[in-house]
Amino acid sequence: MTGAGLPDHFAAAMAALGPFEDHPTLAAGVSGGADSMALAVLADDWVKRRGGRLVALVVDHGLRSASAAEAALTVARLAGLGIAARLLTVTGLTKGPALAVRARAARYRLLTQACRDAGIVHLLLGHHAADQAETLMIRVLSGSGGRGLAGMPALAETRSLRILRPLLTVPH
Repeated sequence: MTGAGLPDHFAAAMAALGPFEDHPTLAAGVSGGADSMALAVLADDWVKRRGGRLVALVVDHGLRSASAAEAALTVARLAGLGIAARLLTVTGLTKGPALAVRARAARYRLLTQACRDAGIVHLLLGHHAADQAETLMIRVLSGSGGRGLAGMPALAETRSLRILRPLLTVPH
């Protein structure tokens, strides 16, 4: 897929994940990497064409000395693109066993709470095809059952939030 075709692909993926309210407000988890920044740019364009708005949520896990500065830089880059961003900071996360699992749980708690506080019901995540393949491989190697081998869903609904992964079919 070329970069020129990506906005159309994104729009088709979003249509498949709908319906959306008139003038939707979306949140997007943005790490600052290329994939999540692309998600933010695509989502911002998509939502503005519908008279809505996007809020980018940037999480600082606080596990590295440079993480606060990197998160602030991501917020600044988003602002430079005209995308509203909010910095969320994980507290109480310490190094030790199952750090990745605990960090992911803390990140999802913060993202969910930020959406709830803002009255946002759609959270976009920038997982792409390579992330899906990696998830499946990890689950195969860990002996996951059929449910785990289904991979990450493009749409997952919780009590308060619709988690959307519109880039799951897009290569890294």
